[in-house]
Order: sequence, then structure tokens, then C-alpha cells
Amino acid sequence: MPKERTLTNRERFDKVLSFQPTDRLPNYEFLVWPQTVARWIGEGMPPEACSVLVIEGAPYFSIEPIHFGNINMDMVPPFTEEVFDDTDEYVVSRRTDGIVTKALKEGTVGGWRMCMDQYLSFPVTDRQSFAEMKRRYDTALPERYPQNWEEQVRAWQNRDYPLCVPQLAGFGLYSQLRSWVGTEAISYLFFDNPAFVEEMIAFKTDFFLAVAERALKQVQFDLFYVFEDFAGKGGPLISPNIFRKLFLPYYRRVTERLRQAGVKHIVLDSDGDPEVLIPLMLDAGITALLPLEQASGMDPVRLRRKLGKSLGLIGGIDKREIAKDRKAIDAELEAKIPPLLDRGGYIPFIDHAIPPDVPYDNFRYYMERKAKMIGMEFSMPSPAAV
Repeated sequence: MPKERTLTNRERFDKVLSFQPTDRLPNYEFLVWPQTVARWIGEGMPPEACSVLVIEGAPYFSIEPIHFGNINMDMVPPFTEEVFDDTDEYVVSRRTDGIVTKALKEGTVGGWRMCMDQYLSFPVTDRQSFAEMKRRYDTALPERYPQNWEEQVRAWQNRDYPLCVPQLAGFGLYSQLRSWVGTEAISYLFFDNPAFVEEMIAFKTDFFLAVAERALKQVQFDLFYVFEDFAGKGGPLISPNIFRKLFLPYYRRVTERLRQAGVKHIVLDSDGDPEVLIPLMLDAGITALLPLEQASGMDPVRLRRKLGKSLGLIGGIDKREIAKDRKAIDAELEAKIPPLLDRGGYIPFIDHAIPPDVPYDNFRYYMERKAKMIGMEFSMPSPAAV
């Protein structure tokens, strides 16, 4: 009897999130803090073993890649960076997205802070400033696509990995409002001027669809990544009613176009607890949710029992448990992976960026144990051999 062909990373990703039988689960992780990378190098990891974007693959750890279509959805031109105050403790500056922040310097590595910046001002305060902002979102600029785009299109035709449109964090509706206006201000605008909010949402939707059209016509993408982060530990930052009235019609416009282009998997990223919004996400065309933050109670086993096969689940391995010891790591993996292994629709990885309190030895052990549980052959040099 002929041996069954081993699935490619791309095929495996599709089958798992389509709730179809597969040879094993994919082996992905999401992000690693630069501070964590620095710690692991100090504890024996080769410097080339991983970078911040482990979602793009890290062969040393057998982490498989998801690649991103590098379409430029950012402001062109960006705001000019400007420093307003610079002390030994903090820096006040304007970022390229127009936001002015006060940021602590201690512990900063690669632009990542050990705590959130204090946000002082945002580029959009009214319709006039929004009209000025819109000039930075010209859809026809040639630099929206890289010069080697056609070469990339040809290379992608024979790929064995999933391909996402657009780049990581390249699309979001709430996240874009937060970036333009600020969390507090947009929360008031939902009630004080919902027409203005809808105008901004419609503009972002039109902009994305116009810029992405060329890519959707030329490339068969596997997934679409929606960056929102619209929830905290206590629940979402928008109500179901606001989602239904202001966001749902525009999500549908995007997801319907993606479906026409053959994009099967539409993955939404939100920290915190967005559970009350899940029925509306499904109505909007979302097919999977990540990272299932455990500090917010987004237990993938409970969610699978509740949701059945209506939503793919990605993440859900508690970073706090991985930071403890091997016994805690074993317990966490046993609680999450075996109950979901045969049900499909689940890809386990640590619930968001891996923080610097996770020792290198713990991460190595976690990767070894997870690989065994998902049916993957795994080998990595011992620290003494490196």
C-alpha cells in the first residue's frame, strides 16, 4: 500500500482551520519580545535562532512560517518624527503615525518598551484634521507595491506555506480609529458623532479595497489578518450594538470581496475578552480568532464546547504558565491540546508575544513537548552543543 503523502505547511494550515482531517497540527508561534530574544541569547540561544516575528518561521525551533504580502497600507508620506523632550528617564516624541507619546527609556530594546507609552495627542481631532489625514492615503501611489512585486507573484505560485494579505497589522477598523483618534476620544465619538465615526470607517474600508485589488486579482491568498485589539480583560471596548451598526456592514464588504478572491480563512486578532462579540464576528465573515488571552478567560477548550465548529481558535497557551517550570508547562499543554486535537479547528501557540520572564530552557522544553503532542518530529541541539 503506498505511503500517504506528507502535507505541506500550506495544506495543513488550510485543513486544520477547515475542520478537516490532517496528519498533524501546524507548529506556529506568534511574536517574541526583543527583550526575550536578548535574554535567550544570554542563556545560550544562537543569535540567528529566532527574531521578533517568529510567525514568519524559525527553523531552529521547527516553527513553520506564515508569510505576508508586503503591500504598503501605511500613511504616505508618514509624519516626520520629532523629539520634544528627552531626559534620562523618558522621551516625548511624535511618531511616524502622528501620535505624540511619552515613553520610558528603561528596558527599551528594538523600540519595544517594558510598559505602554503614555499617549499625549493624536492626529485626528475633527473633520478638518481628518481631511488633512486622508491626503496621506492616496491609493494610486506606486510605492504601495514593492518594485519586485511581479517577481514575488511568480515565486508565490509554487509556495508550500500560507500567504496572508496584507502585512501584519495592515488592516483593522477599530484599531485604525484608535490610532487616528485615540481610545478615549473614539469612545466618546461613538455616541457624540457616530456619523463621523462611520465616515472614517468607510474611508478605511474603501482605501483597503482599492489598494488590495491588484493583489487579490494576481495572487491566491490563503488568509486575511484583521488586527483589532478591541477588548480588555473585562470585555470589549465597543458594545455589540456599536459593532452591529457601525462596523458590521464594512467588515462584510471586505470579507465578501475576499471570498470572491478565494481567501478562505479570515483571522481576527484581539487581546482581552471579545467573547460577547463573537456572534457578530461570525456574521461579519470572521472564521478564526487569536490569540485567546488566558488572563482574560479565553479558554479554547471552553470556547470549542460553546461554539462547536463555527470558529477556528488559534493560540490559548498561557504565557504565565510557560514562565514557571516544567510541571506547569506539562499541565498547561495537557489541559489544552489533547481535548482539542481530534476536533479540528485549533492551532496551539502562546497567547501573544512571549515576554522576557520566560527562560530559554522553559521555551525549549515547551517547544519539545508541544511538538510531540501535535505529532511533529522535533530535534534541536542541546545548549551544550551550541
